[in-house]
Amino acid sequence: MKIKRIGVAAIALAAAGALTLSGCTAGTPSSTEGASSSAVITTNGSEPQNPLIPTNTNETGGSKITESIFAGLVYYDAKGAPHNDVAESIETDDSQTYTIKIRDGLKFTNGEPVDANSFVDAWNYGAALDNAQLNSYFFEGIEGFSYDENVAELPGLKVVDDTTFTVKLTQPESDFPLRLGYTAFKPLPASAFDDLAAFGENPVGNGPYMLDGEGAWKHNEKIDLVVNPDYDGPLKPVNGGLSIVFYATQEASYADLQGGNVDVLDQIPTGALASYESEFEGRSVNQAFAGIQTFTVPSRLPHFSDEEGKLRLAALSKAINREEITDVIFEGTRSPAHDFTAPVIDGYSEDIKGADVLEFDADAAKDLWAQADAISPWSGTFQIGYNADGGHGPWVDAVANQLKNNLGIDASGAPYPTFAEFRTAITDRTIQTAFRTGWQADYPALYNFLGPIYGTGAGSNDGDYSNPEVDSLLDEGLSETDLDAANEKFQQVQEILFEDLPAIPLWYYNVNGAWSESVDNVEYGWNSVPLYYQITKSE
Repeated sequence: MKIKRIGVAAIALAAAGALTLSGCTAGTPSSTEGASSSAVITTNGSEPQNPLIPTNTNETGGSKITESIFAGLVYYDAKGAPHNDVAESIETDDSQTYTIKIRDGLKFTNGEPVDANSFVDAWNYGAALDNAQLNSYFFEGIEGFSYDENVAELPGLKVVDDTTFTVKLTQPESDFPLRLGYTAFKPLPASAFDDLAAFGENPVGNGPYMLDGEGAWKHNEKIDLVVNPDYDGPLKPVNGGLSIVFYATQEASYADLQGGNVDVLDQIPTGALASYESEFEGRSVNQAFAGIQTFTVPSRLPHFSDEEGKLRLAALSKAINREEITDVIFEGTRSPAHDFTAPVIDGYSEDIKGADVLEFDADAAKDLWAQADAISPWSGTFQIGYNADGGHGPWVDAVANQLKNNLGIDASGAPYPTFAEFRTAITDRTIQTAFRTGWQADYPALYNFLGPIYGTGAGSNDGDYSNPEVDSLLDEGLSETDLDAANEKFQQVQEILFEDLPAIPLWYYNVNGAWSESVDNVEYGWNSVPLYYQITKSE
Protein backbone atom coordinates (compact mmCIF):
# COMPACT_ATOMS: atom_id res chain seq x y z
CA MET A 1 0.00 0.00 0.00
CA LYS A 2 1.27 3.44 -0.83
CA ILE A 3 2.05 5.67 2.09
CA LYS A 4 -0.15 8.75 2.17
CA ARG A 5 0.36 11.84 4.21
CA ILE A 6 -2.36 12.80 6.61
CA GLY A 7 -3.28 16.45 6.82
CA VAL A 8 -4.44 16.94 10.39
CA ALA A 9 -2.87 20.18 11.51
CA ALA A 10 -5.19 22.71 9.89
CA ILE A 11 -7.43 22.87 12.94
CA ALA A 12 -4.87 22.59 15.70
CA LEU A 13 -2.24 24.81 14.15
CA ALA A 14 -4.42 27.68 13.03
CA ALA A 15 -2.99 31.18 13.15
CA ALA A 16 -3.80 33.17 16.28
CA GLY A 17 -7.48 34.00 16.35
CA ALA A 18 -10.64 32.35 17.57
CA LEU A 19 -10.10 28.59 17.38
CA THR A 20 -12.89 26.08 17.82
CA LEU A 21 -12.86 22.34 17.32
CA SER A 22 -16.20 21.50 15.79
CA GLY A 23 -18.19 18.40 16.60
CA CYS A 24 -18.46 15.61 14.08
CA THR A 25 -20.41 12.40 13.99
CA ALA A 26 -18.17 9.39 13.55
CA GLY A 27 -18.65 7.03 10.64
CA THR A 28 -21.44 4.49 10.86
CA PRO A 29 -21.20 0.89 9.67
CA SER A 30 -21.90 0.39 6.00
CA SER A 31 -24.13 -2.57 6.73
CA THR A 32 -25.64 -4.07 9.87
CA GLU A 33 -27.79 -6.71 8.20
CA GLY A 34 -27.58 -9.91 10.20
CA ALA A 35 -25.53 -8.23 12.91
CA SER A 36 -26.27 -8.59 16.59
CA SER A 37 -26.09 -5.54 18.84
CA SER A 38 -25.29 -7.87 21.75
CA ALA A 39 -22.42 -9.74 20.05
CA VAL A 40 -19.06 -9.38 21.78
CA ILE A 41 -15.97 -8.67 19.66
CA THR A 42 -12.89 -10.67 20.70
CA THR A 43 -9.48 -9.19 19.95
CA ASN A 44 -5.83 -9.38 20.98
CA GLY A 45 -4.07 -7.31 23.60
CA SER A 46 -1.41 -7.47 26.30
CA GLU A 47 -1.43 -7.25 30.08
CA PRO A 48 -1.26 -3.55 31.05
CA GLN A 49 1.93 -2.46 32.76
CA ASN A 50 0.07 -0.55 35.47
CA PRO A 51 -3.40 -0.12 36.98
CA LEU A 52 -5.71 1.60 34.52
CA ILE A 53 -5.26 5.25 35.48
CA PRO A 54 -5.07 7.41 32.32
CA THR A 55 -2.27 9.65 33.56
CA ASN A 56 -0.12 6.58 34.28
CA THR A 57 -0.87 4.61 31.10
CA ASN A 58 1.62 5.15 28.29
CA GLU A 59 1.89 1.73 26.63
CA THR A 60 -0.26 -0.04 24.09
CA GLY A 61 -1.63 -2.80 26.32
CA GLY A 62 -3.15 -0.38 28.79
CA SER A 63 -4.08 2.36 26.34
CA LYS A 64 -6.17 0.00 24.19
CA ILE A 65 -8.36 -0.39 27.29
CA THR A 66 -8.33 3.17 28.62
CA GLU A 67 -9.20 4.52 25.17
CA SER A 68 -12.28 2.26 25.20
CA ILE A 69 -13.55 3.09 28.69
CA PHE A 70 -12.74 6.80 28.93
CA ALA A 71 -14.04 9.53 26.62
CA GLY A 72 -11.88 12.63 26.27
CA LEU A 73 -12.52 16.16 25.14
CA VAL A 74 -11.75 15.13 21.56
CA TYR A 75 -11.28 11.89 19.63
CA TYR A 76 -9.34 11.12 16.46
CA ASP A 77 -11.02 9.72 13.39
CA ALA A 78 -9.53 6.98 11.23
CA LYS A 79 -7.18 9.43 9.51
CA GLY A 80 -6.09 11.16 12.70
CA ALA A 81 -8.19 14.31 12.44
CA PRO A 82 -9.54 15.61 15.78
CA HIS A 83 -13.25 16.03 16.51
CA ASN A 84 -15.13 16.92 19.67
CA ASP A 85 -16.45 14.26 21.99
CA VAL A 86 -16.96 15.49 25.56
CA ALA A 87 -15.99 19.01 24.50
CA GLU A 88 -18.60 21.35 23.15
CA SER A 89 -15.94 23.87 22.17
CA ILE A 90 -12.24 24.64 22.61
CA GLU A 91 -11.43 28.29 21.95
CA THR A 92 -8.45 30.61 22.09
CA ASP A 93 -7.48 34.05 20.86
CA ASP A 94 -3.74 33.70 21.40
CA SER A 95 -2.85 29.95 21.47
CA GLN A 96 -1.84 30.41 25.12
CA THR A 97 -5.11 30.66 27.06
CA TYR A 98 -7.80 28.18 26.11
CA THR A 99 -11.42 28.15 27.20
CA ILE A 100 -12.91 24.66 27.18
CA LYS A 101 -16.64 24.10 27.35
CA ILE A 102 -17.88 20.56 27.89
CA ARG A 103 -21.27 19.12 27.02
CA ASP A 104 -23.83 19.34 29.82
CA GLY A 105 -25.49 16.33 31.43
CA LEU A 106 -22.70 13.77 30.89
CA LYS A 107 -22.08 11.09 33.54
CA PHE A 108 -19.57 8.45 34.54
CA THR A 109 -20.86 4.91 34.70
CA ASN A 110 -21.33 5.22 38.50
CA GLY A 111 -23.67 8.18 38.03
CA GLU A 112 -21.19 10.93 38.95
CA PRO A 113 -21.26 13.97 36.69
CA VAL A 114 -18.60 14.57 34.06
CA ASP A 115 -17.87 18.23 34.75
CA ALA A 116 -15.05 20.74 34.64
CA ASN A 117 -13.62 19.42 37.89
CA SER A 118 -13.41 15.92 36.39
CA PHE A 119 -10.76 17.21 34.01
CA VAL A 120 -9.01 19.77 36.22
CA ASP A 121 -8.65 17.37 39.16
CA ALA A 122 -7.38 14.55 36.93
CA TRP A 123 -4.85 16.82 35.21
CA ASN A 124 -3.65 18.25 38.52
CA TYR A 125 -3.12 14.74 39.81
CA GLY A 126 -1.26 13.74 36.66
CA ALA A 127 1.00 16.79 36.80
CA ALA A 128 1.93 16.63 40.51
CA LEU A 129 5.51 15.54 41.08
CA ASP A 130 4.66 13.45 44.16
CA ASN A 131 2.28 11.27 42.16
CA ALA A 132 5.03 10.13 39.75
CA GLN A 133 2.69 9.63 36.81
CA LEU A 134 4.25 8.37 33.57
CA ASN A 135 2.28 10.91 31.53
CA SER A 136 3.09 13.93 33.69
CA TYR A 137 5.24 15.31 30.87
CA PHE A 138 2.12 16.08 28.87
CA PHE A 139 1.14 18.76 31.40
CA GLU A 140 4.48 20.58 31.50
CA GLY A 141 3.24 23.36 29.24
CA ILE A 142 0.54 24.38 31.73
CA GLU A 143 1.40 27.37 33.91
CA GLY A 144 2.79 26.29 37.28
CA PHE A 145 4.07 22.85 36.27
CA SER A 146 7.36 21.96 37.96
CA TYR A 147 9.90 19.17 37.84
CA ASP A 148 11.56 20.47 41.01
CA GLU A 149 8.75 20.75 43.53
CA ASN A 150 5.33 19.26 44.02
CA VAL A 151 2.48 21.45 42.78
CA ALA A 152 -0.85 20.03 43.92
CA GLU A 153 -2.94 22.49 41.92
CA LEU A 154 -1.65 24.11 38.75
CA PRO A 155 -2.45 27.84 38.68
CA GLY A 156 -2.90 27.51 34.93
CA LEU A 157 -6.05 25.41 35.42
CA LYS A 158 -9.19 27.26 36.50
CA VAL A 159 -12.75 26.01 36.88
CA VAL A 160 -15.16 28.69 35.67
CA ASP A 161 -18.41 26.80 36.20
CA ASP A 162 -19.68 23.22 36.08
CA THR A 163 -19.12 22.89 32.34
CA THR A 164 -16.31 25.38 31.69
CA PHE A 165 -12.64 25.56 32.58
CA THR A 166 -9.64 27.48 31.29
CA VAL A 167 -6.08 26.39 30.59
CA LYS A 168 -3.25 28.92 30.61
CA LEU A 169 0.05 27.77 29.14
CA THR A 170 3.48 29.21 29.88
CA GLN A 171 3.85 30.08 26.19
CA PRO A 172 1.67 29.89 23.07
CA GLU A 173 1.38 26.27 21.94
CA SER A 174 -0.83 26.02 18.92
CA ASP A 175 -1.04 22.24 18.82
CA PHE A 176 -2.46 22.04 22.36
CA PRO A 177 -6.01 21.17 21.21
CA LEU A 178 -4.64 18.39 19.01
CA ARG A 179 -3.17 16.65 22.06
CA LEU A 180 -6.43 16.52 23.98
CA GLY A 181 -7.52 13.20 22.54
CA TYR A 182 -4.59 11.45 24.21
CA THR A 183 -5.12 9.17 27.21
CA ALA A 184 -3.37 11.50 29.68
CA PHE A 185 -6.08 14.14 29.27
CA LYS A 186 -9.06 11.89 30.11
CA PRO A 187 -11.31 12.84 33.06
CA LEU A 188 -11.68 11.04 36.40
CA PRO A 189 -14.71 10.88 38.73
CA ALA A 190 -14.31 12.49 42.14
CA SER A 191 -14.60 9.09 43.85
CA ALA A 192 -11.43 7.89 42.09
CA PHE A 193 -9.32 9.96 44.47
CA ASP A 194 -10.65 8.08 47.51
CA ASP A 195 -8.43 5.12 46.58
CA LEU A 196 -6.67 5.44 43.23
CA ALA A 197 -4.95 2.05 43.57
CA ALA A 198 -8.32 0.33 43.90
CA PHE A 199 -9.79 2.52 41.17
CA GLY A 200 -7.02 1.49 38.76
CA GLU A 201 -7.98 -2.17 39.20
CA ASN A 202 -11.67 -1.51 38.53
CA PRO A 203 -11.87 1.88 36.80
CA VAL A 204 -15.06 3.86 36.32
CA GLY A 205 -15.10 5.70 33.01
CA ASN A 206 -17.35 7.70 30.74
CA GLY A 207 -16.49 6.16 27.38
CA PRO A 208 -18.16 3.87 24.84
CA TYR A 209 -17.42 0.76 26.90
CA MET A 210 -17.13 -0.11 30.59
CA LEU A 211 -15.81 -3.03 32.61
CA ASP A 212 -18.16 -6.00 32.79
CA GLY A 213 -18.52 -5.88 36.56
CA GLU A 214 -16.16 -7.01 39.32
CA GLY A 215 -13.50 -9.40 38.12
CA ALA A 216 -13.74 -8.23 34.51
CA TRP A 217 -9.96 -7.80 34.47
CA LYS A 218 -8.42 -11.23 34.82
CA HIS A 219 -4.75 -10.43 35.07
CA ASN A 220 -2.47 -11.97 32.45
CA GLU A 221 -5.54 -13.52 30.80
CA LYS A 222 -8.07 -11.00 29.48
CA ILE A 223 -10.38 -8.09 30.23
CA ASP A 224 -14.08 -8.04 29.37
CA LEU A 225 -15.86 -4.81 28.44
CA VAL A 226 -19.54 -4.18 27.78
CA VAL A 227 -21.27 -1.22 26.16
CA ASN A 228 -21.82 1.82 28.35
CA PRO A 229 -25.56 2.50 27.84
CA ASP A 230 -25.22 6.11 28.98
CA TYR A 231 -22.52 7.11 26.50
CA ASP A 232 -24.09 9.41 23.91
CA GLY A 233 -21.00 10.58 22.04
CA PRO A 234 -19.90 10.01 18.44
CA LEU A 235 -18.24 6.64 19.14
CA LYS A 236 -21.37 4.79 20.26
CA PRO A 237 -20.81 1.03 19.73
CA VAL A 238 -22.96 -1.07 17.40
CA ASN A 239 -21.81 -4.30 19.07
CA GLY A 240 -22.24 -5.70 22.57
CA GLY A 241 -18.74 -5.29 23.95
CA LEU A 242 -15.09 -6.27 23.74
CA SER A 243 -13.14 -9.19 25.12
CA ILE A 244 -9.43 -8.27 24.94
CA VAL A 245 -7.33 -11.41 25.30
CA PHE A 246 -3.74 -11.11 26.57
CA TYR A 247 -2.02 -13.64 24.36
CA ALA A 248 1.40 -14.97 25.36
CA THR A 249 2.52 -15.03 21.71
CA GLN A 250 1.34 -13.68 18.37
CA GLU A 251 1.35 -17.26 17.07
CA ALA A 252 -1.29 -18.19 19.65
CA SER A 253 -3.59 -15.33 18.65
CA TYR A 254 -3.17 -16.13 14.95
CA ALA A 255 -4.02 -19.77 15.57
CA ASP A 256 -7.20 -18.63 17.32
CA LEU A 257 -8.10 -16.48 14.31
CA GLN A 258 -7.57 -19.45 12.01
CA GLY A 259 -9.74 -21.56 14.29
CA GLY A 260 -12.52 -18.98 14.50
CA ASN A 261 -11.92 -18.26 18.18
CA VAL A 262 -11.01 -14.58 17.83
CA ASP A 263 -12.63 -11.89 15.69
CA VAL A 264 -10.05 -9.17 15.01
CA LEU A 265 -6.26 -9.06 15.20
CA ASP A 266 -3.96 -6.06 14.80
CA GLN A 267 -0.77 -8.15 14.87
CA ILE A 268 0.36 -10.98 12.63
CA PRO A 269 3.33 -13.23 13.57
CA THR A 270 6.34 -12.83 11.32
CA GLY A 271 6.03 -16.43 10.15
CA ALA A 272 2.62 -15.68 8.63
CA LEU A 273 3.39 -12.31 6.99
CA ALA A 274 3.98 -13.93 3.60
CA SER A 275 0.66 -15.79 3.58
CA TYR A 276 -1.91 -14.05 5.76
CA GLU A 277 -3.27 -11.73 3.04
CA SER A 278 -4.05 -14.65 0.74
CA GLU A 279 -5.34 -16.81 3.59
CA PHE A 280 -7.68 -14.03 4.71
CA GLU A 281 -8.37 -12.53 1.30
CA GLY A 282 -10.70 -9.57 1.62
CA ARG A 283 -10.36 -9.76 5.40
CA SER A 284 -6.90 -8.39 6.04
CA VAL A 285 -5.03 -5.10 6.22
CA ASN A 286 -1.47 -3.99 5.43
CA GLN A 287 -1.28 -0.22 5.77
CA ALA A 288 1.14 2.37 7.08
CA PHE A 289 0.42 3.94 10.42
CA ALA A 290 2.05 6.41 12.80
CA GLY A 291 4.63 4.12 14.36
CA ILE A 292 8.37 3.47 14.32
CA GLN A 293 10.62 0.70 15.68
CA THR A 294 13.85 1.69 17.41
CA PHE A 295 16.20 0.36 20.04
CA THR A 296 17.79 2.34 22.82
CA VAL A 297 21.24 2.05 24.38
CA PRO A 298 21.23 4.03 27.66
CA SER A 299 24.31 6.17 28.20
CA ARG A 300 24.57 4.70 31.70
CA LEU A 301 25.85 1.45 30.17
CA PRO A 302 29.67 1.03 30.01
CA HIS A 303 31.21 2.23 26.72
CA PHE A 304 28.14 4.26 25.67
CA SER A 305 28.77 7.72 27.06
CA ASP A 306 30.67 10.75 25.75
CA GLU A 307 32.65 10.53 22.50
CA GLU A 308 33.18 6.78 22.77
CA GLY A 309 29.45 6.28 23.07
CA LYS A 310 28.68 8.40 20.01
CA LEU A 311 31.15 6.41 17.93
CA ARG A 312 29.72 3.08 19.06
CA LEU A 313 26.11 4.15 18.49
CA ALA A 314 26.92 5.29 14.95
CA ALA A 315 28.76 2.02 14.35
CA LEU A 316 25.77 -0.02 15.55
CA SER A 317 23.44 1.94 13.29
CA LYS A 318 25.56 1.57 10.16
CA ALA A 319 26.13 -2.15 10.84
CA ILE A 320 22.40 -2.88 10.41
CA ASN A 321 21.04 -3.70 6.96
CA ARG A 322 17.49 -2.46 7.47
CA GLU A 323 16.38 -3.20 3.93
CA GLU A 324 17.43 -6.84 4.21
CA ILE A 325 15.57 -7.33 7.50
CA THR A 326 12.39 -5.62 6.33
CA ASP A 327 12.39 -7.72 3.16
CA VAL A 328 13.35 -11.09 4.64
CA ILE A 329 11.91 -11.03 8.17
CA PHE A 330 8.89 -8.81 7.54
CA GLU A 331 8.14 -9.76 3.91
CA GLY A 332 8.17 -6.10 2.88
CA THR A 333 5.55 -5.09 5.46
CA ARG A 334 7.96 -2.61 7.08
CA SER A 335 9.93 0.28 5.53
CA PRO A 336 13.52 1.22 6.51
CA ALA A 337 13.56 4.33 8.67
CA HIS A 338 14.88 7.65 7.38
CA ASP A 339 14.11 9.73 10.48
CA PHE A 340 12.74 9.52 14.04
CA THR A 341 9.04 10.01 13.18
CA ALA A 342 6.76 8.35 10.59
CA PRO A 343 5.92 9.00 6.92
CA VAL A 344 2.19 9.44 7.59
CA ILE A 345 2.79 12.57 9.71
CA ASP A 346 2.73 16.05 8.20
CA GLY A 347 6.25 17.49 8.01
CA TYR A 348 7.99 14.14 7.51
CA SER A 349 11.21 14.34 5.50
CA GLU A 350 13.76 11.85 4.18
CA ASP A 351 16.37 14.59 3.70
CA ILE A 352 17.38 15.54 7.24
CA LYS A 353 21.05 16.30 7.75
CA GLY A 354 22.82 13.37 9.39
CA ALA A 355 20.30 10.75 8.27
CA ASP A 356 23.08 8.92 6.43
CA VAL A 357 23.95 7.30 9.77
CA LEU A 358 21.00 5.01 9.06
CA GLU A 359 22.57 3.75 5.81
CA PHE A 360 24.11 0.28 5.90
CA ASP A 361 27.91 0.38 5.49
CA ALA A 362 29.78 -2.50 7.14
CA ASP A 363 33.23 -1.03 6.46
CA ALA A 364 32.33 2.35 7.95
CA ALA A 365 30.74 0.60 10.93
CA LYS A 366 33.95 -1.36 11.62
CA ASP A 367 36.02 1.79 11.37
CA LEU A 368 33.78 3.67 13.83
CA TRP A 369 33.88 0.74 16.26
CA ALA A 370 37.69 0.65 16.00
CA GLN A 371 37.86 4.38 16.76
CA ALA A 372 35.80 3.75 19.88
CA ASP A 373 38.07 0.84 20.85
CA ALA A 374 41.02 3.23 20.67
CA ILE A 375 39.36 5.23 23.46
CA SER A 376 38.38 2.20 25.56
CA PRO A 377 38.57 -1.43 24.30
CA TRP A 378 35.24 -3.24 24.04
CA SER A 379 34.56 -6.37 26.06
CA GLY A 380 31.50 -8.48 26.77
CA THR A 381 28.31 -9.19 24.82
CA PHE A 382 26.03 -6.60 23.29
CA GLN A 383 22.42 -7.55 24.05
CA ILE A 384 19.04 -6.14 23.03
CA GLY A 385 16.22 -6.69 25.51
CA TYR A 386 12.71 -7.36 24.22
CA ASN A 387 9.38 -8.83 25.28
CA ALA A 388 8.94 -12.38 24.00
CA ASP A 389 5.14 -12.07 23.82
CA GLY A 390 5.30 -9.42 21.09
CA GLY A 391 6.76 -11.38 18.18
CA HIS A 392 10.06 -9.48 18.30
CA GLY A 393 12.41 -12.45 18.57
CA PRO A 394 13.07 -12.95 14.84
CA TRP A 395 14.07 -9.37 14.09
CA VAL A 396 16.09 -8.96 17.28
CA ASP A 397 18.02 -12.12 16.39
CA ALA A 398 18.54 -10.82 12.85
CA VAL A 399 19.89 -7.49 14.12
CA ALA A 400 22.13 -9.28 16.62
CA ASN A 401 23.52 -11.51 13.88
CA GLN A 402 24.29 -8.52 11.68
CA LEU A 403 26.07 -6.77 14.55
CA LYS A 404 28.03 -9.96 15.23
CA ASN A 405 29.04 -10.37 11.59
CA ASN A 406 29.67 -6.75 10.71
CA LEU A 407 31.39 -5.59 13.92
CA GLY A 408 33.02 -8.83 15.01
CA ILE A 409 31.44 -8.76 18.49
CA ASP A 410 29.25 -11.12 20.49
CA ALA A 411 25.64 -9.98 20.23
CA SER A 412 22.33 -11.55 21.16
CA GLY A 413 18.75 -10.92 22.18
CA ALA A 414 17.71 -10.81 25.85
CA PRO A 415 14.04 -11.85 26.07
CA TYR A 416 11.59 -10.98 28.86
CA PRO A 417 8.51 -13.22 29.11
CA THR A 418 5.87 -10.47 29.00
CA PHE A 419 5.50 -6.88 27.91
CA ALA A 420 4.57 -5.82 31.46
CA GLU A 421 7.77 -7.33 32.91
CA PHE A 422 9.85 -5.80 30.13
CA ARG A 423 8.39 -2.33 30.56
CA THR A 424 8.74 -2.49 34.34
CA ALA A 425 12.46 -3.23 34.00
CA ILE A 426 12.81 -0.24 31.68
CA THR A 427 10.76 2.09 33.86
CA ASP A 428 12.59 1.04 37.03
CA ARG A 429 15.96 1.41 35.23
CA THR A 430 16.93 -2.11 36.29
CA ILE A 431 17.55 -3.28 32.74
CA GLN A 432 21.29 -3.47 32.09
CA THR A 433 21.29 -3.96 28.32
CA ALA A 434 20.15 -2.12 25.26
CA PHE A 435 16.42 -2.63 24.70
CA ARG A 436 13.89 -2.40 21.95
CA THR A 437 11.83 0.76 21.92
CA GLY A 438 9.31 2.13 19.53
CA TRP A 439 6.55 4.66 19.30
CA GLN A 440 2.92 4.52 18.37
CA ALA A 441 1.82 8.14 18.20
CA ASP A 442 -0.47 9.58 20.87
CA TYR A 443 -1.62 12.31 18.53
CA PRO A 444 -0.69 12.98 14.89
CA ALA A 445 2.14 15.53 14.97
CA LEU A 446 5.94 15.52 14.59
CA TYR A 447 6.35 16.86 18.11
CA ASN A 448 4.71 13.77 19.58
CA PHE A 449 7.52 11.60 18.17
CA LEU A 450 10.15 13.88 19.68
CA GLY A 451 9.15 15.73 22.86
CA PRO A 452 7.79 12.82 24.94
CA ILE A 453 10.77 10.61 24.05
CA TYR A 454 13.80 12.91 23.80
CA GLY A 455 12.89 15.91 25.93
CA THR A 456 14.74 16.09 29.25
CA GLY A 457 12.68 14.33 31.92
CA ALA A 458 9.94 13.30 29.50
CA GLY A 459 7.72 10.42 30.56
CA SER A 460 8.79 8.13 27.70
CA ASN A 461 12.46 9.15 27.71
CA ASP A 462 13.56 5.62 28.58
CA GLY A 463 17.24 6.28 27.90
CA ASP A 464 17.36 9.41 30.12
CA TYR A 465 18.66 11.47 27.20
CA SER A 466 19.20 15.16 27.84
CA ASN A 467 20.37 17.89 25.49
CA PRO A 468 19.56 21.54 26.31
CA GLU A 469 19.65 22.49 22.63
CA VAL A 470 17.04 19.85 21.85
CA ASP A 471 14.86 21.09 24.70
CA SER A 472 15.12 24.68 23.46
CA LEU A 473 14.22 23.78 19.88
CA LEU A 474 11.25 21.69 21.05
CA ASP A 475 9.93 24.68 22.99
CA GLU A 476 10.47 27.01 20.04
CA GLY A 477 8.64 24.66 17.71
CA LEU A 478 5.67 24.39 20.07
CA SER A 479 5.36 28.16 20.29
CA GLU A 480 5.06 28.57 16.52
CA THR A 481 1.58 29.18 15.14
CA ASP A 482 2.66 28.34 11.61
CA LEU A 483 2.90 24.60 10.90
CA ASP A 484 5.82 24.87 8.47
CA ALA A 485 7.83 27.01 10.88
CA ALA A 486 7.11 24.59 13.74
CA ASN A 487 8.14 21.58 11.69
CA GLU A 488 11.37 23.32 10.67
CA LYS A 489 12.32 23.52 14.36
CA PHE A 490 11.43 19.86 14.86
CA GLN A 491 13.60 18.87 11.91
CA GLN A 492 16.48 20.79 13.52
CA VAL A 493 15.87 18.66 16.60
CA GLN A 494 16.30 15.56 14.48
CA GLU A 495 19.61 16.81 13.11
CA ILE A 496 20.92 16.78 16.68
CA LEU A 497 19.36 13.39 17.38
CA PHE A 498 21.23 11.93 14.41
CA GLU A 499 24.47 13.11 16.03
CA ASP A 500 23.61 11.79 19.50
CA LEU A 501 21.48 8.73 18.58
CA PRO A 502 19.60 8.50 21.90
CA ALA A 503 17.68 5.76 20.06
CA ILE A 504 18.58 4.01 16.81
CA PRO A 505 15.73 4.15 14.25
CA LEU A 506 15.14 0.86 12.44
CA TRP A 507 11.93 0.85 10.38
CA TYR A 508 8.43 2.24 10.11
CA TYR A 509 5.53 0.05 11.05
CA ASN A 510 2.65 -1.14 8.97
CA VAL A 511 -0.39 -2.45 10.75
CA ASN A 512 -0.83 -6.07 9.67
CA GLY A 513 -4.13 -7.50 10.75
CA ALA A 514 -6.97 -9.79 9.79
CA TRP A 515 -10.46 -10.65 10.90
CA SER A 516 -12.91 -13.55 10.92
CA GLU A 517 -15.88 -14.15 8.64
CA SER A 518 -18.28 -13.36 11.47
CA VAL A 519 -17.43 -9.64 11.66
CA ASP A 520 -17.83 -6.74 9.26
CA ASN A 521 -17.09 -3.00 9.08
CA VAL A 522 -13.52 -3.51 10.28
CA GLU A 523 -11.32 -0.45 9.91
CA TYR A 524 -7.90 0.29 11.38
CA GLY A 525 -7.08 3.79 12.54
CA TRP A 526 -4.13 6.10 11.92
CA ASN A 527 -2.45 4.62 15.03
CA SER A 528 -3.05 0.95 14.03
CA VAL A 529 -5.86 0.29 16.53
CA PRO A 530 -9.10 -1.11 15.07
CA LEU A 531 -12.13 1.15 15.42
CA TYR A 532 -13.88 -1.34 17.67
CA TYR A 533 -17.05 0.64 18.21
CA GLN A 534 -18.09 0.34 14.55
CA ILE A 535 -17.41 -3.41 14.12
CA THR A 536 -20.52 -5.51 13.61
CA LYS A 537 -20.79 -9.23 14.30
CA SER A 538 -23.31 -11.78 13.10
CA GLU A 539 -25.13 -14.11 15.46
